[in-house]
Amino acid sequence: MTVTLITGANKGIGLETARQLAALGHTVYVGARDTERGEKAAADIGARFVQLDVTDDASVAAAVSTIEADEGRLDVLVNNAGIIGTEVDGPTALRVFDTNAVGIVRVTEAALPLLRASDHAVVVIVSSSMGSFWAVTNPDRPEYSVDSPLYAASKSAATMLTVQYAKSEPTIKFNALEPGYTDTDLTAAMGGGRPVEVSARTVVELATIDADGPTGTFRDETGILPW
Repeated sequence: MTVTLITGANKGIGLETARQLAALGHTVYVGARDTERGEKAAADIGARFVQLDVTDDASVAAAVSTIEADEGRLDVLVNNAGIIGTEVDGPTALRVFDTNAVGIVRVTEAALPLLRASDHAVVVIVSSSMGSFWAVTNPDRPEYSVDSPLYAASKSAATMLTVQYAKSEPTIKFNALEPGYTDTDLTAAMGGGRPVEVSARTVVELATIDADGPTGTFRDETGILPW
């Protein structure tokens, strides 16, 4: 049985990824800040809930300790939690980076001992092509016309963290993902987007790669992306 933890998993791509992995037989831990919503989401898909706020060291430590006590290892970690931040100022920058980049470090560092205990550990980091210099400077790409500097910069950091972790932890597969423009709460102000079921499939594909699968890459459903 594959043991999986997903952050920010009470809604959107995180929840749908949890649903699809649970359907494949994974023991899925739904990580969410809000206990009531997280417990309901987990119950609806046959998963387990752990209270997990990626901006809170104690919360992260407690969630990982629960998984350690229950399972003794972690096979798949999906760093999915993220926010946008519409204002451009110091406090908003701290909040966005704390969630989208520092949160990855908090959760990954806490989970590393359990990932190392797995025979085949995989980490998927839900990033964005908004953090790709190639995409945001390319007039043929939709990212070219989107103005979201803090989100974009934090996602660039998320992708770089992926590459650095892949180098420092060669026995664990680390890959970053552009999930595609998706209809979620995160994109509600812009409207449109494809169904979460479609975007989550790519997360699931990366979460279920075999021992010969890629590591240290940034990709979408079509393959590796420049950034």
